[in-house]
Amino acid sequence: MWYHTKATELLGIQYPILQGPFGGNLSSVELVATVSNYGGLGGYGAYTLSPQEIVDVNNQIKMATDKPYNINLWVSDTDAPENGITDTQFEETKKVFQPYFDEVGIPFPEKPLPFQSRFENQMEVILDIRPKVFSFMFGVPSVSILEECRKRGIITIGAATTLDEALFIEAAGVDMIIASGFEAGGHRPSFLAKAESSTTGSFVLLQLIKEKVKVPVIAAGGIANGSGVAAALALGASAAQVGTAFLATEESNALPIHKKMLFSDAAKYTTLSRAYTGRLGRGITSKIAQEMVGRENLNLPFPLQTTFMSSLRKAALEQEKWDMILFWGGQIAPILKHTKTATLMQSLIEETTAYFDNLKE
Repeated sequence: MWYHTKATELLGIQYPILQGPFGGNLSSVELVATVSNYGGLGGYGAYTLSPQEIVDVNNQIKMATDKPYNINLWVSDTDAPENGITDTQFEETKKVFQPYFDEVGIPFPEKPLPFQSRFENQMEVILDIRPKVFSFMFGVPSVSILEECRKRGIITIGAATTLDEALFIEAAGVDMIIASGFEAGGHRPSFLAKAESSTTGSFVLLQLIKEKVKVPVIAAGGIANGSGVAAALALGASAAQVGTAFLATEESNALPIHKKMLFSDAAKYTTLSRAYTGRLGRGITSKIAQEMVGRENLNLPFPLQTTFMSSLRKAALEQEKWDMILFWGGQIAPILKHTKTATLMQSLIEETTAYFDNLKE
């Protein structure tokens, strides 16, 4: 059967369908559990959580499903200097963004405080709670961390946006690799070069990586239905990761307006922008994203830009100024159909099965 792959065997799941692990409070226990209970692999993006919050979420997931699931962290969770940014740098950013704060009628925020990485403390918790799967972005954990994962029976999955990154991940001893194509919504998890250079589409990237690595490869980006899953498998993927389609379901923790936008005509137009977080990410095109093209050097480093923009986002939501918000979403959003996770999973399974059955006729 089409769903008997190296990935399903390694992950202990029935179907080679992974739910993208959304960070920034967009994941939910219900979403993860529903995907896992239907035979896929649910994923929870935990990079913004404290160690105790990760423990709490993990306990909730275990109560909701006895199936495998994935917890995701960011290896590199800051681009900011240890001592923070200079006053001069902040003033330069202020000149550019002041009109947007004026438009929503709120005071300009204070300079963000320095940010201390949380990854090491978060990683200690991952090793303690031992999820079946630990996936990561923006780099690769140390050899000692990966060795500890192996000892504890934790399957590791790294994200690559280029062939070079995939080779780097394989050399580190990771179990599986996600080929994250240019079409995908959310952040570009590049780590060897600037994210702007990771412009390869999902299915080209999948074939490049599949040709050069021995570990199973997961296709991600631009997959939202059974035809996409089937195409990924036909090109050599061992599994497919679906992001935007799950983000749009009732069970995700995205705001109702975010989900509404993903099903609207606005979803036809997406933009890669650093204006909202300081790192390059794809979302539905916004006024700020458009106007900041070519001025990326004036954004603050991640995650200080996120902190800096939070009050603007809050005010824009309250005032329903949707064009000032970058709602995360991939290029595939215009074909979305399902608002419930269970229905989406059933559809992915049925459509993929039908595709491969038709090939036999």
